[in-house]
Formats: sequence, C-alpha cells, structure tokens
Amino acid sequence: MRVLVFGDVHGNLIALEKLFKIEKDSYDQFVCHGDIVNYGPWTNECLEFLSQQENGVFLKGNHEEYYLEKYYPGSNEVAKSFFDFCIPQFDDKFIPTISKFEKNHSIGNFKITHSIEGLYIFKDTNIENLNFEDNTIVGHSHQQFHRVNNGKNLYNTGSLGQNRALLDVANYLIVDTEKNTVELKSFIFDIQKVISKMELSTYPSICLNYYKSKNTINK
Repeated sequence: MRVLVFGDVHGNLIALEKLFKIEKDSYDQFVCHGDIVNYGPWTNECLEFLSQQENGVFLKGNHEEYYLEKYYPGSNEVAKSFFDFCIPQFDDKFIPTISKFEKNHSIGNFKITHSIEGLYIFKDTNIENLNFEDNTIVGHSHQQFHRVNNGKNLYNTGSLGQNRALLDVANYLIVDTEKNTVELKSFIFDIQKVISKMELSTYPSICLNYYKSKNTINK
C-alpha cells in the first residue's frame, strides 16, 4: 500500500490542491498529521477540500487544539497576531470535524503523529533521549528530514503549506508499506498567490511582513 503523508498545511489551499493534482492516483490512502488550520487565508476551504477526498485519515495538531479551545496559549507576537486574525474567520461548522481527528495512526511498521511530546524536532536536535519506540513520522517543526536513533527511523514530513526555510516549497512523504520504503518529496508552488490573498483579506502588517520576509526558491 502506498500512503501519502503530509501536514502543517496552515490554510494554504494553493499547495494543498497542487499536492493532490501531482499525486492523483499514486496513493491508496493519505494521512494528514495535523495543523490544517491557521496562518494561511484558506483554513475553511482546506478543511472542505480534504473532506471531499477519499481514503483519508486525519490527526490533530496543536493548531487544531487552539481552534477547538479558541485560545492561543503562546507568547510569540507574530503567532498570536495570526491566531487573533484567523480565528474569527473560522467556520464553527468544522468544530465537530476537527474534534474527531485522531492523535496518532499506524501504517505498516510506522507510527504517525503530529509531534513527539509537543517538541519541535529539527535536523540537528539531539534525539537520543526522545521517547519513540517505533519507526515514527512527525511534522510540527516545518523541516523535512530523516534520522535514525537506536535502530529506529524518525521522519519529519516537513510542511506542506508553510516551509520556514523556503516558503514556496511544499514537503511531504510517500510510504510504501509493501516495499518498506519512505520517499521524501517536495514541489514548488506560487507563494505570491497566497500573499496576494492575505493582502486582499487585510491581514495585519506583522503577519504579511512575516511571509514577505521569508526566503523562496527564486529569491
């Protein structure tokens, strides 16, 4: 079975639609590991789009938790500004949907979850003391990588919608459970369409400047 694994969409419908166009008919199941919502201008549209796709499994990220609680617990000024602007745009009809998202999901010999103990794990994070007994796939840190510790594989899908290194690059994985392989994949999308929509939606300057300050593959 081929499984498409992605997450950290963050309201980026442009990247999401392109993913399903690229991988059309190439997978048997998809798993979204959370953080569909917030930041980008199409949270509701992304939830609607994904609900129309077949053979999907949905996991809950920290941003789904924030949306259910309608509260951002952090102190980061940029993140708080995004949340304060985006949460009023959220359609409450999706509350039952995201409430049912699972915490983790297993495919083949891999466990998929949004994060391990809520930690941001990067390419250079010390993972020797992390609690993962299975081959594990996570997201959350928006950085794609493959690492090995004590014979166990740790993959990060990277972010589909908000790559913090190169904002116009979308990351995801394909897991083949029969071949026991994981392929790290990516594509480039038009980030200007996202920023233009944010401008039309009158996002606060602090939010727009955050996106405009990020590097892109063409910058």
